[in-house]
Order: sequence, then C-alpha cells, then structure tokens
Amino acid sequence: MTADCIVILLYFCAIFGIGLYVGRKQKSLESYALGDRNLPWWAIVASIIAAEISAATFLGAPGEGYALRNFTYAQLAIGTILGRIIVGKLFLRPYYDYNVISIYEYLEKRFGIATRRWASATFLISRVLASGTRLFFAGILLVIAYMFVTGETITDPKQTVIIYIIALSFITTATAIYTTLGGLKAVVWTDVLQASILAIAITSTIGVLFFTIMGDGSPSEAWATIDSSLSNTANNPRDIANLKPWAFFDFGITGEGFIADVKNILASEYTIWSALLGATFLTMATHGTDQDMVQRMLAAKDSKTGSRAVILSGIIDLPVVLIFLFCGMLLFVFFDTTGYQVPEKQIEIFPHFIIHYLPTGIRGLLVAALLATAMGSLSTALNALATTATKDWYRDIFRPKASDEEILRAVRWMTVLFASLLIAVGAITAYYAVLRPDVRILPIALGIFGYTYGSLLGVFLLGMICKSRGSDRGNVIAMIAGFVSIIGLEIAKSYEIIPPIAFPWRVTIGTLVTLMVGACFRTPSSKQKQSAQDALKFSNDD
Repeated sequence: MTADCIVILLYFCAIFGIGLYVGRKQKSLESYALGDRNLPWWAIVASIIAAEISAATFLGAPGEGYALRNFTYAQLAIGTILGRIIVGKLFLRPYYDYNVISIYEYLEKRFGIATRRWASATFLISRVLASGTRLFFAGILLVIAYMFVTGETITDPKQTVIIYIIALSFITTATAIYTTLGGLKAVVWTDVLQASILAIAITSTIGVLFFTIMGDGSPSEAWATIDSSLSNTANNPRDIANLKPWAFFDFGITGEGFIADVKNILASEYTIWSALLGATFLTMATHGTDQDMVQRMLAAKDSKTGSRAVILSGIIDLPVVLIFLFCGMLLFVFFDTTGYQVPEKQIEIFPHFIIHYLPTGIRGLLVAALLATAMGSLSTALNALATTATKDWYRDIFRPKASDEEILRAVRWMTVLFASLLIAVGAITAYYAVLRPDVRILPIALGIFGYTYGSLLGVFLLGMICKSRGSDRGNVIAMIAGFVSIIGLEIAKSYEIIPPIAFPWRVTIGTLVTLMVGACFRTPSSKQKQSAQDALKFSNDD
C-alpha cells in the first residue's frame, strides 16, 4: 500500500505544480480560456485524447469488452474520424475568422443574439448533466478502494451514496483548484501528463492480465486459453443475445427481411451504420459545437494547426479504444479461468480487479490513471463552462465594461460555481446507480448528448453550409423542434409505438430536424452582409 500511496501523491504534486506554474502570467479572459493561442499541436492532441478518455470510457470500454467479448464498440471510432475531418475542414476556419473566444459568439455574428443565447444555454445545461454523470464513474474506484482498505462491505444504499458524495467532492475540488489557478494552459499540460500516465497504466494492466492467464505455460498456450474462453458462447453470465466473440464489424443483418434489419440497425448501438452515420454526427456535435472540445483547438496558433490536432486525435482514438476493449476481454478470460468472484455490477468489474488483483505499485498507477482521466475531462469541462458563462452571459449582459482583472476574477468564481453543480449531478447519478445495479455506463454518458446536441449541430451546420438560410427567430424554433423530436421518439418508444432507437442515432435525427426547420427561414440580407464584413474584418486583423 505504501508504494501505491507514493505514486498517487506524486501525481497530485505534479498536477498542482503545473497549475501553479502556468497560471502565473494570466491577465485576461482570452489567456484563461485559450492559453494565449500559442499551444503546440501535439499537446492539443494529447489533451483531446485525455479529455475523451473520461472515467466513463476508462471503466465503460473494458466493461463493454467484458460483456460483448468483441470489438464492435470500436466501429464507432470510424465515425469519430470522419466527424473530426469535417470539424477540421468546415468548423474551425469560421471560428478563427470571427476571432471568437466562446464559439457561440459565431452564431450571434452569423444569425443574431437569440440564437447565441439558446445555443449557449443548451451547452451549459447539457455539459453540466453529462460531465456530472461522468463524474460519478470516477467515484466507483474510490468507493471500492475504501471498502478494500477498511475491510467493510457496505450494503446500505444511503451509506454508499454518502461515500460517493465524499469521493466526488474530493476529485472535483482538487480539479477545480488547478483549473482555477492555471486556466486552459493548466488543463492542456496536465492532460499531457495524464495521457502519459494512462498509456503506461493500461499497458501494465494488459501485461498483468496476459501473464496471469499464461501462468506457467507459453504465450501460444495463453492465446489458446483466451480464444477458447471468449469463443465459448455457452458461458454467457450477462445473458447477451447473439454473442459474436472477436468480431469487429456488425452489419446488423438479421436475415428476417428488410424491415426487421432496419429496426435492428436503429436499435443497435454498435453497427457499421451507427458508426458511419450516428457516430459521425455525434462527433461533429461534440467536437465542433461543444465549447469543451473546441476550446482546445482554438488554443492553436491558426485553424490549420487546430485542424491537424483534431484529425490526428481521431486517428489515434481507434487503437486506444481497441486496447481498452481488449483489456475488458482479458478481464472476462481472467475471471472465467480463475474462478474468482465477479462483481454483480458490470461497471464495477474493472475497478474491482484493479483494487483486489493488481500488484502493489501498478495498482497505485491505475488509481492515478483513473483519477487522471476523470480530472482531465472534468478540468476542461469546468474551464469551458466557466468561459461560456462569463463571456456569453456575465460580461456581455451584466458587465460589458468590466476590466480584464474583473473578468478574470469572475471566470474563476464561475469555475467554483460549476464545480458545485457537477458534484450535485454526480451525487444524483450515484443515487440512481446504487438503486439500479444493472445500469450500463457508456449509453448513459453518451446518451445525454443525444437529446440536445442535435439541435446545436443543426444550427451550426445551417450557418456554415447555407449563407442565405436561417434567421434568429427561425433558429430558436428549429432548435426547439429538434429537441422535441427526440423527446417525442422516446415517448413513442416507451409506449411501444415505434421500436427502440439507440443513442448514436439521436444526434443524427435531431440535427436533420433542426437543419430542415431552420432552412425554411431566410437570413435577412442585412445580416448576410454584416456577417461577411465581420468575418473579413477579423481575418484581416489576424
């Protein structure tokens, strides 16, 4: 345990040291939010990857590999690459042309203030819910670690939730401190450290699993054991229909006719169709219309550098996901062949293995890696939420003549405010998960975006691909229509009026509805001229 504590202590010393060091020269909102636009592309790539591998992914992807025993979840990475190419080539240049800090400023310059306010509010609410939900998953490991150290087996739901709240408060407070001190520069450079720790930790875990399975045998015998265990579809403790061990592609074909195939494709989370369409639209939304991700790209010196960073991060994302899934598959073989007791909750399988079966030192490294993934995604969420609230609401509405010092003070207090909100959402999620042990990790974390991000993506796409369509009032109507369409589908599904629709499709449907409704309204000619002049002015200033 001593070695574990030393590793974790060194990790915290490093992130706080980075936060203090890079926060020394902050003097403005732009410095806090965009790091003075001089961060190197490779650091931005590492930061994007670190933010994407949240605690939900860290625990959820191995959980999906454990349950499905295949790589079908990784199909979605195809869509993430396509989506990032579109973001890099279509979205970033207008943001740089208009010289925005909050990307929702672009919507005001293109359409008007109402579109900006609706989009900004949509982001703030969605990001608080999504990041708060993901925060809960970081607490899982700490709760299991607490029971391991104390020797207690906690069965009382209220006591479990209280421990979760303490764990979530600790993680969020620590993250808020270095984020408040260092702004985006602290976020990015700590992300570089966190991505490095993560790579070492997951590689070490796979090594431990493989050599444990191998025992006194040879590597070829270990592979034979792995293949035999994964291929034994009779051993299906999770009762998952149509297990496809080792599969990567799933075309969703049932063999029962065209209508049955369409229903199955729409109901399936991981098929080639949800990758090519659903994941592409989801990635365009999360990486092109979400201040959380775009803020990193805007920290580059120009749009070409930001584009290179986001596209390269997508290419790297595929092997990263495959590694996490393979770790989950090895976890299945480990428990299948050793006979050790498996936790009842799928989301606790990987953290249970970390705490109970990893050697000392490596266990501390994995705990630090999980804290790193949680804090990496949390830090940028806090930075983006505080930046958006300060720029779009506080400064532009309440204090338009505030000095740089006052704005910098305000954005730091906003960071504290949103940290408190995230703890509250995480606590509610913990309460829900404790009462629902069958809850799945990734659909919750990713599914939240499906309700609102279609509306966001639709209005941004309208502004970027149609120069004469979309108006301020029309966009508000379109965004409401996109949101209502998804709610309507969920209600219809609950009454079995329509078949289930998996989370990757929600953003696609919401985007298309918003885009079609918004296109029915024409952009006033005066706004078209003003928008073009603004873009030319800011690009010339650069």
